[in-house]
Amino acid sequence: MKLLKQSLVTLAVALIGSMASAQTATNVQDYPNKSIRWVVPYTPGGFTDNVTRMVTAKLQAELGQTIVVENKPGANSIIGADTVAKSNPDGYTILTVITAHAANASLYAGKLPFDHFKSLAPVSLVAISPLILTTSKDFPPKTVGELIAYAKANPGKVSFGSSGVGSAAHLTSELLAHTAGIKMVHIPYKGTAPALADLMANNIQVLVDVPSSMVSHLNSGKVNGMGMFAKDRLAVAPNVPTLPQSGGPAIESSSWVMFLAPGNTPPEVVQKLSKAIAKVVESKEIKDRFNELGIIPIGSTPDQAKVFLKDEIEKWGAVIKTANVKAE
Repeated sequence: MKLLKQSLVTLAVALIGSMASAQTATNVQDYPNKSIRWVVPYTPGGFTDNVTRMVTAKLQAELGQTIVVENKPGANSIIGADTVAKSNPDGYTILTVITAHAANASLYAGKLPFDHFKSLAPVSLVAISPLILTTSKDFPPKTVGELIAYAKANPGKVSFGSSGVGSAAHLTSELLAHTAGIKMVHIPYKGTAPALADLMANNIQVLVDVPSSMVSHLNSGKVNGMGMFAKDRLAVAPNVPTLPQSGGPAIESSSWVMFLAPGNTPPEVVQKLSKAIAKVVESKEIKDRFNELGIIPIGSTPDQAKVFLKDEIEKWGAVIKTANVKAE
């Protein structure tokens, strides 16, 4: 009798497991069958938000479901990332991150409420945007070489802004200063807009950011384009030389946009979403729009995105350590 009871229990467990597997397979097959919540851990209108909205606007049609973009800024993107990390891993809550997400792994080592790889699953590296070095209109140096010479002759008198501690703009500026052997004072802002306003008001001298934020101001003559952190000049700013062409070190740096899902999201859902994103990113409409903004479309696989994120964490971790960058 005891053996019979054990057999029945084993059978019941197997049946329950089988039913659960069948239900999961059905859910994956039907995905998505309702609207998707898309969390952007920054304020509206910036690089991260704009790229997300451009892609998700077309992704809705591809998936056949509404995508609701929710801006959830705070704590250097940690609040938004943690929200998604703790969400139901069913593919209906997705996160957008940028370079600061990789930097946070080192800036807040041991203090983050989530694990970069266990709590969140990379879905796709969507786009990369090389950074541009700009200066205030009245700043005497007009090339990167002149900037380096000026900073060496005037230690502590050159200030650079950024969209926040740990941002691509911040860490790239620190990398430039360390490589060139100069000292610049960092002034962090809560986003690019206030930093740009102070650059145009000559309150800071240097600002590194994505071309999409700077090109219109370059074209209007409100700021100077000193150098591009890229191997070649960009079509969106053909008059801006690369750093070496402007007398600076050969540094390449960029901001990027990546989409992630909660960590235990079924791989089939992640793959389905990734393929749909790649199709959208490869469309002529998105490619043309990205090209106008100096953004390079990618649309990677989940595995490629995971490797890229790991490399970025290591890269920026080394810069943070070398430059002794501290979290706010």
